[in-house]
Amino acid sequence: MSKEKQFVKEITSRDEDSAQWYVDIVRKAELADYSPVRGSMVIRPHGYAIWEGMQAGLDRRIKETGHQNAYFPLFIPESLLNKEAEHVEGFAPEVAWVTQGGTEKLSERLAVRPTSEAIICAMYSKWIQSYRDLPVLINQWANVVRWEMVTRPFLRTTEFLWQEGHTAHRTGEEAQAEVLSMLEVYRDFVERDMAIPVIPGRKSEREKFAGAQATYSIEALMQDGKALQAGTTHNLAQHFAKVFDITYLDEDSQLKYVYQTSWGVSTRLVGALIMVHGDNRGLKLPPKIAPTQVVIVPIAPKKAREIVLAKAQELKGTLARVGLRVHLDDREEYSPGYKFNDWEMRGVPLRLEVGPRDLENHQALLVRRDTGEKIPLPLADLTTALPTLLEQIQEDMLKSAGDFLAVNSFAAATLEELAETIAEKRGFVYAWWCGGEECELAVKERTAATIRNLPLDQEGARERLHSKAKCVHCGKEAKEVAIFARAY
Repeated sequence: MSKEKQFVKEITSRDEDSAQWYVDIVRKAELADYSPVRGSMVIRPHGYAIWEGMQAGLDRRIKETGHQNAYFPLFIPESLLNKEAEHVEGFAPEVAWVTQGGTEKLSERLAVRPTSEAIICAMYSKWIQSYRDLPVLINQWANVVRWEMVTRPFLRTTEFLWQEGHTAHRTGEEAQAEVLSMLEVYRDFVERDMAIPVIPGRKSEREKFAGAQATYSIEALMQDGKALQAGTTHNLAQHFAKVFDITYLDEDSQLKYVYQTSWGVSTRLVGALIMVHGDNRGLKLPPKIAPTQVVIVPIAPKKAREIVLAKAQELKGTLARVGLRVHLDDREEYSPGYKFNDWEMRGVPLRLEVGPRDLENHQALLVRRDTGEKIPLPLADLTTALPTLLEQIQEDMLKSAGDFLAVNSFAAATLEELAETIAEKRGFVYAWWCGGEECELAVKERTAATIRNLPLDQEGARERLHSKAKCVHCGKEAKEVAIFARAY
């Protein structure tokens, strides 16, 4: 089978096998590939370019809120990691250890960073001496290693990329404001740049980060009806400060412990992109983070090739000058049909086709990746029309994902109703919860669904429930609405 025919062979249908559909897109869109290292992936240029687009959007927002980037060591001494028992216990099954350096056995094991609280707290205890040193607002872009038993590219891998923010404050109120502020930064980025609607909320005690006083998350719904935790923020209060002796001399000459937060998102957001926007032809990328926003495909028979390519090159320069990320596919060894499939698989938002007849009519044909709509446009109008069209595509993709979320959000008054909804429809299920861990576990055992979060917009959540405020499991009085779902 020729390379061209092999490429255009249909990927596995999402309805037939969503797991294989996902892997097919990851590999055929050349986002990532399996590596010789168990559970670790190689992120290919196209996948990494998407991650770079995400980095750019997030990094700008992080810096606009007053944070600075730094970098901390990959290796953490075992004695340092062991200082906080709850934290260690939470990560123990996933920690990879270095026991030998060169030919010498190490006197103390080194943990390969699963998260950086321990090493960063050790440094903060040195750096923070006075109230004048606060707040400390630091973020780092890094890789982490968690020894996962079951992996899937981007969603759960042994090594992955992320950013992790770590801040220190004078008061608990400042720390809580930081946690909610960064949750809003994540919501704004994921919705506005990635065109994925999310539900912000607080995690249950059982689901919170090990060592945190409270954990908050944004939860997204994938097209298979499962939830994906798209980002988290943690109020660490003074817990780590007391363990690592992070104190400061306040204005009243009293020595006090700082209040801390941490927060992060990772390359699993690339997986979210695939599962929220992808279809049976491959990726659909929102224009704001698409590495290539417009691909020009010349339709150039031999006798007109020189003229068509010259015009295509001119169009590329013109569109680039107005700020668009544009690529000219002038490969001679592939047919236009192959190129169409190739760029559709890669998710480029707009395809611009230009051929001899188009030049005669002083126009080009635009094809939207999200809808497949074909739009003929005068060449003279491209520089003004394309930026507007890309903005429209961004809005339409968010609306489409929002409509899906709305249609697949349900309410349940009883455990039987919740179980039936999860089994038959999946999606997000809103239900009253008393706050008891035994009820949370009972629901999980019956339905395989967990509490994704307790929505910050409790008023809006309550409007979905017409039943009395009684726990979905035990029937006792409940004060909060929880979102239940099966999740990745």
